[in-house]
Amino acid sequence: MKFKPLIIVLGEPFSIFSEILFKSLKNKNINKFKKKIILIGSRSLLEKQMFKLGYKFKFNEIKIKDINNFINKENKINIININFKYKKIFDIITSRSSSYIHKSFEMSVKLIKKNRVYGLINGPISKKNFLNKKYLGITEYLSKKIDPKINPTMLIYNPKLSVSPVTTHLPIKYVSRKLSQSKIINNVNLINNFYKKFLNKKPKFAILGLNPHCETVSKYSEEDKIIVPAIKKIKNKRIDISGPYSADTFFSNKNLYKYDVVIGMYHDQVLTPIKTIFKFDAINITLGLPFVRISPDHGPNSEMVGKNISDPKSLISAINFIKKIKC
Repeated sequence: MKFKPLIIVLGEPFSIFSEILFKSLKNKNINKFKKKIILIGSRSLLEKQMFKLGYKFKFNEIKIKDINNFINKENKINIININFKYKKIFDIITSRSSSYIHKSFEMSVKLIKKNRVYGLINGPISKKNFLNKKYLGITEYLSKKIDPKINPTMLIYNPKLSVSPVTTHLPIKYVSRKLSQSKIINNVNLINNFYKKFLNKKPKFAILGLNPHCETVSKYSEEDKIIVPAIKKIKNKRIDISGPYSADTFFSNKNLYKYDVVIGMYHDQVLTPIKTIFKFDAINITLGLPFVRISPDHGPNSEMVGKNISDPKSLISAINFIKKIKC
């Protein structure tokens, strides 16, 4: 059987990701699994950050052509090196790392298109510097690289309660005009299929309204014109869904145990409460891609870079989840 690794793209070089990666690899279950992981990024910088933070791992640099037949007998950290010029081990985040990050993702896409990996985890990036307003987020960036026809869905997953925004990193003033019945239905269908395929579960959905208390003084109501009709069509497919509910009162204790997935109309409507409730114990899964893509639910966090105080829980959850569904 050919070797199909889990690829981890290191992302922004001056983020907290190297720290949480080393902390995650010290986890007993993750450490045993690391021979099946291949990192993509700067070996030189990662090694220097490792010594600075006080960790000790051995690296094994491999070439892309050797992946299928590669066997890591020494349980080292596998890495495909992407050259990156830097002056400081930890530095401020600027656009100078954009080319390096792009090359790292290009390498991962090349492997994915050749069907040489079974999953991808990526470290955080600075949307402001790397995406440069060309894409709403990495979800959209990767989707366009893989297949421009894909309409991906963002699922922030926790075993107790997951959330999904119909619009992702979109300015509030554009949310209403970008909402549609088809987008809501697409989100629910992808999530429903994901739960049934990988988690062997028929999920129970709650859907939120857009306006405060699901009411508006405007003649046009998104609830009446878009959300309620979408719910009716979804119910016709025998999917367990109810709503719309007012977002300001929904995230109470009774609802945390009543539903599996909450569908919101925009990013902060559902990500703010889920991060408040579960802290770092959630992962970002992109649905609709021809492979499993997960990212830890945190950003570069420049304020904590190099301080060795970051919580690795989200990355540990991401690796354990991908192990569970694919191994």
